[in-house]
Amino acid sequence: MLSIGIVMDPIAQISFKKDSSLAMLWAAREKGWDLWYMEPQDLYVSSGEAFGSMAPLKVFDDPNHFYEKGAPEERPLHDLDVILMRKDPPFDNEYIYATYMLEMAERKGTLIVNRCQSLRDCNEKMFATQFPQCCPPLLVSADPSRLKAFHKAHQDVIFKPLDGMGGSAIFRAKADDPNVNVILETLTRFGKQTIMAQKYLPEIVEGDKRILMINGKPVPYCLARIPSSGETRGNLAAGGSGRAQPLSDRDRWIAEQVGPTLVEKGLLFVGLDVIGDFLTEINVTSPTCIREINAAFNCDVAGQLMEAIAEIRGV
Repeated sequence: MLSIGIVMDPIAQISFKKDSSLAMLWAAREKGWDLWYMEPQDLYVSSGEAFGSMAPLKVFDDPNHFYEKGAPEERPLHDLDVILMRKDPPFDNEYIYATYMLEMAERKGTLIVNRCQSLRDCNEKMFATQFPQCCPPLLVSADPSRLKAFHKAHQDVIFKPLDGMGGSAIFRAKADDPNVNVILETLTRFGKQTIMAQKYLPEIVEGDKRILMINGKPVPYCLARIPSSGETRGNLAAGGSGRAQPLSDRDRWIAEQVGPTLVEKGLLFVGLDVIGDFLTEINVTSPTCIREINAAFNCDVAGQLMEAIAEIRGV
């Protein structure tokens, strides 16, 4: 039996119907593993060792009573066999400090999902640029003149910050858009902040596909997040709707291109974002969409993840 901890946002505030972390906890429960609950502020370091104020946790399938927490215990993090780092962005200094503490347990043998160094290294937009054969034309720069030249060359462009989530601060600029200058002034802070420009992909009307990867292999189904009327963003947080569907041949090819690097970097559970035939982002912090895919195809994505964890831990 494994002891598995989770670091997450307050469990009382999650969506019972949609939360992927809850699906993971259910899957771990089905294996008979001990569950321990922490929020980021429950992590601390004392005398050179990382600890957690961790509460024993039980989870249930009842929407009116889906969890019970016991009294917190002060224990070394490395007492746990596995810790799921499921704190949602923003990826700020507090998030980084949490990874430092989790990494202390990692060095003593605890499996952190995902590996702390890779959480810090793999910015979700920049990481995708390591696979140029999979990506649309793009530019990463803080220079407004260079970004304007990219816009002029490609006519229809998406501008977005490198640290956004849920579709926030994403702008589409068409060829005749009179607001290009102000968009770039705002996003780059007059040339002081690096952003990404990406050729607009009209296939977004068919959805921004979320492909879930488990230990370098794709789940055979994805969730296409369809923009609402008049929108260019498919993010569910921006009002998009989800449609689960099988992977295409191109989706599988992209997964094959990216998969070995994910394994090498200890990125056990990852979400690839694909529009049409192109990879646009690689989500490594707290990928979602498990529940929607499970519901549509009667599969058990979280159970597959727990099987991968069990194999790594040799149980």
